[in-house]
Amino acid sequence: MARVPEAPESPATAYVTARAASISGNHGQAAQIYARLAARSSDNALGERAISEAIRAGDTALALRLIGRAGEASSIDSKLLVIADALKHGRTEQALKFVARSETGADLSFWDPLVRAWDAAERRNPSGALAILAQVPRNSALFPFVDEESAFILLKAGKAAEAEPYARRAIGSAGAREYRLRLALAAGFAAARDRQRALAMLEGIPGDTTAIRRALDSGGMKSIAIDSAARAFSDQLVALALQLRQSGRDPDSALNTARIAAFAAPDSSSAAILLGTMLAEQGRLANALAVLESVAANDPLKPEALDAQVRALVDNDRKQEALAIAKAAADRSGSGDDFARLGDVYGELDRHVEAAEAYRQAVTRLRVVENARIWPLLLLQASELESAGRWPEAKAALGSAIALAPDEPLILNFLGYSKLERGEDLDAAEALIRKASELAPDNASITDSLGWALYKRGRFDQAIDVLQKAAVGDPAQAEIQEHLGDALYAAGRKFEARFAWQAALATADEKDTARIRSKIESGLTTATAAR
Repeated sequence: MARVPEAPESPATAYVTARAASISGNHGQAAQIYARLAARSSDNALGERAISEAIRAGDTALALRLIGRAGEASSIDSKLLVIADALKHGRTEQALKFVARSETGADLSFWDPLVRAWDAAERRNPSGALAILAQVPRNSALFPFVDEESAFILLKAGKAAEAEPYARRAIGSAGAREYRLRLALAAGFAAARDRQRALAMLEGIPGDTTAIRRALDSGGMKSIAIDSAARAFSDQLVALALQLRQSGRDPDSALNTARIAAFAAPDSSSAAILLGTMLAEQGRLANALAVLESVAANDPLKPEALDAQVRALVDNDRKQEALAIAKAAADRSGSGDDFARLGDVYGELDRHVEAAEAYRQAVTRLRVVENARIWPLLLLQASELESAGRWPEAKAALGSAIALAPDEPLILNFLGYSKLERGEDLDAAEALIRKASELAPDNASITDSLGWALYKRGRFDQAIDVLQKAAVGDPAQAEIQEHLGDALYAAGRKFEARFAWQAALATADEKDTARIRSKIESGLTTATAAR
């Protein structure tokens, strides 16, 4: 019997299937379906959806074919991809076409000076490049990057002494980008054969820079160098993707921007780490791990890649795999940062003694002792020791932390609250917490500690006032609501106490729910009191 041919899928059904594929993270399938629909329709929006999904899937070849089939690039994603492709292949004129001011579609004209300046640089005209950048208006999105682009262009021309003032100014205004910018500039000075200035770029980097210095001397900084138009554009896209990610408004656009950044400079470890992190955040763990693992072992940003890889595994409840990676890194390098990462993973596994030991090793192995780096590790060590029931050792670690940072409210609060829990030297405990509260008056957790100190000392009315302030500051924190309920009950305000306990129950950990329910049903007893 002849086979009955299948009825063709209706456009409506295909569209729904594509939407479902996109929502479930199967962007490659969504791109293929949208592309088929676009081929049978005059609706430009379908083509743009197909391009966007292809980029999200990492299939830039398909996205470029679809743009070519459409005959134009009008969306931001389309234009960014075409610009990146043009710059990779030295087609500056094509890139300039898409950064030209446009009356329709996405306007990317603020990038025009970047493309023209790097075109001049690659034609060995650094003075012409700097003249172009000098004309960037202050209200341009490119303006904050003018100094660093000028430095990179001069370094490409081997003009290290001329580049230094631009580099210094760029570092001074880099903000959160300072660490990576210092590395990129160090790579540039090293490529310009100025080791002294390259090392000077590392002076503001906290901790041990031995591995970075080795990479400088061995030529291992190429993955973070900014020495071409394509790499400069990729770096700009990384900054844009970070901005989009931090805003949280459009994660798909942020991911696509990171994808294009990685396409523009395939060996850029900055782009790879950002892309891998964002893929993990969107639940695409296998893709994330593949990208993060692509960062070479000798790359200066490898520790960041490992951090992201371990975090992704922990967040997906693959903690043993995370532990194996963290342990191998610590065994291999013996660096303080690697032991700190190992401590984090042991902590996630509730292996408190091993976590505390890893943090101790991290403190010991950090060769350049900087208070801002050491005291947080001592605080983590103390927390793990306390969780392991080793309070005397925890208290000693906290003492070391306070010696380094005597006005750090987190340390003061931790030590004061721990003493309070144990009924140990209540005057000193309250004094520590009160000082922490004066230093950080808007920290709800510290305000809660102060309220609880007043409760423990029988000053219920004062405790209620302080705990109510803490609850306003962080209404979702179960511990604060439970403390408030206990104080209200002790003050005879039993009806209000049950409302506070009900609020605590809404966000309480499973281990605390039975105790809170018991108080709601039967009232406060010695056995059900909060810690």
